[in-house]
Amino acid sequence: MSRLQLAGKSAIVTGGATGIGKAICVALAEEGVGVTIADINADTGNQTLQELKDISSTCPHSFVETDVTNPQSVKAMVATAGDTHGKIDILVNNAGIDIPRLLVDPAGKEELTAELFDKMYAVNQKGVFLCAQAVAREMIARGAGGTIINMASETGVEGSEGQSAYSGTKGAIYALTRSWAKELGKFNIRVVGLAPAIVEPTALRTPQYEQALAYTRGITVAELKRKYEQVSVPLGRAARLDEIADLVLFLASDMASYITGTTINISGGKSRG
Repeated sequence: MSRLQLAGKSAIVTGGATGIGKAICVALAEEGVGVTIADINADTGNQTLQELKDISSTCPHSFVETDVTNPQSVKAMVATAGDTHGKIDILVNNAGIDIPRLLVDPAGKEELTAELFDKMYAVNQKGVFLCAQAVAREMIARGAGGTIINMASETGVEGSEGQSAYSGTKGAIYALTRSWAKELGKFNIRVVGLAPAIVEPTALRTPQYEQALAYTRGITVAELKRKYEQVSVPLGRAARLDEIADLVLFLASDMASYITGTTINISGGKSRG
């Protein structure tokens, strides 16, 4: 028997169709958790849903097309999850976007605009707020507690060249996590965060993303890819998606029953440099 004892619980994972979110969904399903995949992409969302059903056909899983920046969309998603599973024990606030831009680009090629700033803020910060609020309401109404897990980033503390807006939204997650833990502890709701750094390639690391990030740092895409493996990570490699998912499993379980109001760094020791 797994010491995690997550079987029979219900979870929502935002941005759960691909990348880190998908890895989390798969790991939860393997532990017997009923998963609601909340994602804006219906095609990949339904593909991941079928994979979860193949993993655990007796456990209820669902996909809800969700725009985390839209209060009504979030409300409908949470209602559907509650109706499907009868409860919500775990929320993983994973949905996020990163659009590399410079604060000032003398060449005028890749400069941060108000529109792009608002877009990253809406998904990475407002979306976390909307989902946490809607799920916390359900958890409080049911009276059985629960766990809210917020995806931060090592850049939220360290900053990142060419990623100031993204870093700013992720820095806010540290404060939101700590504040909500103080507010929700009396309802037996734990709020925790985790902060990855360099992670193995996902669908989010598109050629356009890599080209923009390389440009902001004055290097080639080839040099950028080499640096992914060589920058100041004492363990000397990028994180595997399953390593991020394993930390989520631990934080969601009763093995972490006294952990709340903190964000755990999972970066292989990466820091400034």
